[in-house]
Amino acid sequence: MTVTTVYCSFCGKEEADGDHALCRQRLSVIDPPRYCSQCARRMVVQVTPDGWTARCSRHGEIGSAR
Repeated sequence: MTVTTVYCSFCGKEEADGDHALCRQRLSVIDPPRYCSQCARRMVVQVTPDGWTARCSRHGEIGSAR
């Protein structure tokens, strides 16, 4: 059996550790993700007038779909 841990993209803590409703709200409205949801590494984030990109050194890049 494989156990997969999912991390909060805003605070970097495990999703199972507490309530992340405020984190999800900030991610959906204001802020880009700061931590990789797969490994909890801090990501390199670039914000531009057109959107944002966030890059994890292990899992690659994601971006806003604006």
